Amino acid sequence: MATIVFCSVNKTAQSTVRRCSMSHLKRLASSAASHLTLSPSSSKPLTLLPGSRWLSRGCGVRFVSQGTAGRAAGGRTRKGALALSGAAALTAAVAGFLANADHFQRADMATKVPRAAAEKEREQEGDISQRCRGFMSPPVTDIGVLQGRSGEMRTRMEMLIMETQADFCNALQEVDGGTFKVDRWQRNEGGGGISCVMQDGKVFEKAGVNVSVVFGNLTEEAARQMRSRGKVLKGKDGKLPFCAMGVSSVIHPKNPHIPTVHFNYRYFEIEEEDGTKQWWFGGGTDLTPIYVSKEDASHFHNTLKEACDKHHPQYYPDFKKWCDRYFYIRHRGETRGIGGIFFDDLDSPSQEEAFDFVKSCARTVVPCYLPIVRKHLNDSFTDEEKAWQQVRRGRYVEFNLVYDRGVKFGLATPGSRIESILMSLPLTARWEYMHEPAKGTLEAEMLEVLRNPKEWV
Repeated sequence: MATIVFCSVNKTAQSTVRRCSMSHLKRLASSAASHLTLSPSSSKPLTLLPGSRWLSRGCGVRFVSQGTAGRAAGGRTRKGALALSGAAALTAAVAGFLANADHFQRADMATKVPRAAAEKEREQEGDISQRCRGFMSPPVTDIGVLQGRSGEMRTRMEMLIMETQADFCNALQEVDGGTFKVDRWQRNEGGGGISCVMQDGKVFEKAGVNVSVVFGNLTEEAARQMRSRGKVLKGKDGKLPFCAMGVSSVIHPKNPHIPTVHFNYRYFEIEEEDGTKQWWFGGGTDLTPIYVSKEDASHFHNTLKEACDKHHPQYYPDFKKWCDRYFYIRHRGETRGIGGIFFDDLDSPSQEEAFDFVKSCARTVVPCYLPIVRKHLNDSFTDEEKAWQQVRRGRYVEFNLVYDRGVKFGLATPGSRIESILMSLPLTARWEYMHEPAKGTLEAEMLEVLRNPKEWV
């Protein structure tokens, strides 16, 4: 899924997004719970309205519902921000940030990562200019500007996505022996990005890793799509200043025994007429193999689960299900791949804790994928297996162009970079009329898994 991440905020708005108040969320939970009968020890979801549920876990309450994103106005929350109504990724470019799920995950993160350890890690973020030397390119935002606002979330997120891009590109170059073409681009409406693409390598037919950091005013179409997802937005004179950023990647290997991988991690901010801001994070990582390998699937999903479990025990199972729902090709009745995790509109319990979770996920992209690549580097394959890979790539293209909200949003957004949006498409693909693999074959086994998603952990 190619993603242009739209991110940024009115240049005159310099206030830092304040953290969401946990106590406030708990009060909201308590208030809503007063209309229900909940057993404190129960872990079963109770249905409230279609598309909504609560999950009681000890003293914490988890929201799985539609609502508005995080507020930055001293703990104030918009009416109905956590309304129990069903209605859900960087797409615009914010591709990917527009989620195709019916539920927006709200979680009381109850993070297991010791607060002292998190503080220590922030101290180790170090000098920005020194860190930038390891990037594929200087960051989108001027280094001097980043240094001047080093403590702000948009700076910290930009540094994270730049580091993620560099780490992943370096790992791919090492295994392939090729070199990424680094392409910097600017958006006339504000911001720009860095596209790193490697084509016709020894291992990878096409590998792309994009970073974008953009800002300006949200188009009416973008605002309309957000409102359809449950967001309540009030602009000034019809304008909604926004800031968005993210990193996205799609890797198409030559060998059909090496899976395709996709990941995207993003941050979004909107400033409203009263100066308050809504913010949220989104992202995920998913795997699309051509042939089933239980060992590969287990490694991939366990790596993601370990990252999720550091922050909340329910994150992996919830975000795995969301991933299976999102990457579903409805007209084929099958998923695009074997999933992974997917989440959007993550704005609780605080900005700091949400960022720490995204950081943990972003740091899995190398360890969850590269061991699988190395394992199959020298696997032989037949012409028939290569042809099956081409057919499955056709399904990949169908999902991205027909359903992926990020791609659709990007193509309809003025000033978006088409080459970066379509980076997700493979160099080659194949469509065969009425193609159906023979029963009992490895191809049929793969199709069965895609039609009936499995648990891999």
